[in-house]
Amino acid sequence: MAKGPGLYTDIGKKARDLLYRDYQTDQKFSITTYSPTGVAITSSGTKKGDLFLADVNTQLKNKNVTTDIKVDTNSNLLTTITVDEAAPGLKTILSFRVPDQRSGKLELQYLHDYAGICTSVGLTANPIVNFSGVLGTNLLAFGTDVSFDSKTGNFTKCNAGLSFANADLIASLTLNDKGDTLNASYYHTISPLTSSAVGAEVAHSFSTNQNTITLGAQHAIDPLTNLKGRVNNFGKATALIQHEWRPKSLVTFSAEVDTKAIEKSAKVGLALALKP
Repeated sequence: MAKGPGLYTDIGKKARDLLYRDYQTDQKFSITTYSPTGVAITSSGTKKGDLFLADVNTQLKNKNVTTDIKVDTNSNLLTTITVDEAAPGLKTILSFRVPDQRSGKLELQYLHDYAGICTSVGLTANPIVNFSGVLGTNLLAFGTDVSFDSKTGNFTKCNAGLSFANADLIASLTLNDKGDTLNASYYHTISPLTSSAVGAEVAHSFSTNQNTITLGAQHAIDPLTNLKGRVNNFGKATALIQHEWRPKSLVTFSAEVDTKAIEKSAKVGLALALKP
């Protein structure tokens, strides 16, 4: 297991990845190429119904500095500059979008054996300031995540979370939406050799008194092929199969059916990622 409690975003991440990662009902294609100088260029396209979205991302690495430049179909240009280990345990991230002049943001991440801190500030006259911190170890950790809008003087986000982990089990409890939503998640490794695991998430909304329960599992048929499935208490069942047909190149098929309206056709998604 990794040392330290990690960042706030790591609380419940294993269960979220099992239950939601790679599932989609769109058609997505991406291809990555590398120039002789080591620049990585990734072109992506996504078809959402009748809408087609595309972007081109260029990534350049120079020692501990990574620069990402992305251009999308709306002529937006997003630039992200990441400096790893600017000091021991410290990562610095600067991002901005053109032509949005209010999109600039500076983020600092610091990892310690007993703490994980992330703070970001918008590069505007009246910025939104975000702070998240986690204290503990890789076994037990407690953290909080808050955002403050200096223009209105209000807290726009106030979350708290608790995580417990051992060799094969990870459980977490988070309070989100300014105390309105309580989430409990569970991840259990059954067999590391076949990547077999089960997970669950229960979300309760105090304002609507509604519960959402999601159960999921994953299993590797062979070293190159993975199966995942999930179902929730509203009758939505989703499954996917992902195959690595060549090193770093993945093809993913996913489908979703509404078991309470079986007469409706299933939603099918396809993702193809090609890397040299």
